[in-house]
Amino acid sequence: MTAANILGEALKDTIKKDEVSNTVILGIPRGGVITADVVARKLSCKLDIIIPRKLTDPDNKEHAIGAVMEDGTTYLDQDLANHLFIDKEYIESEKLHQIEEIKRRTKLYHRDESSGAADYYSYLKDRTVILVDDGAATGATIIVAARSIRSRIKPRRLIIGVPVAPKDTVRLLKQESDVIEVITTPSQFHSVGQYYQEFNPVSDEQVVEIMQNRSFR
Repeated sequence: MTAANILGEALKDTIKKDEVSNTVILGIPRGGVITADVVARKLSCKLDIIIPRKLTDPDNKEHAIGAVMEDGTTYLDQDLANHLFIDKEYIESEKLHQIEEIKRRTKLYHRDESSGAADYYSYLKDRTVILVDDGAATGATIIVAARSIRSRIKPRRLIIGVPVAPKDTVRLLKQESDVIEVITTPSQFHSVGQYYQEFNPVSDEQVVEIMQNRSFR
């Protein structure tokens, strides 16, 4: 919560007063929704979620080689995939698997039959959108979410906010947004969790509860 509160305070200087009512915070499940909920309360903004999924290394499921969105928007670190000798067949299979997981989570979190529609995020057109996660290691999920939003709609501004990310990842994220707010950019980065005193897994039930208690759109 401390990191989320600090991020929320930092973002106050990024959002203009006349922009608040037209700003939507998009949290990335699962952990990013906890952070996004705090930020949304700090800024008095609407909260919603967006669901990218990592494309994982077949030999290390914690290691991202890219990410995908339900609409098929894909970000792939091709150099890394080549280095790990990951073939195209695996990548295509992994994309289909992760898209199915996105569909499952969409139905669960939104509990709205229309939430899976291609034009669901059209309401973000001409609004300020703040993409929030609890941290960024490779930045893959944030990058693919940002690209999907920009290709499908035209937000007024796209801002990325994370408590922690390595410097190389911050440079990548700057290319995908109008503004980026990062609290700390350590030179020795191993994982997001190392910068939290408590970094417990977030359940589907926690995300559902947040979405039920917050207004969006």
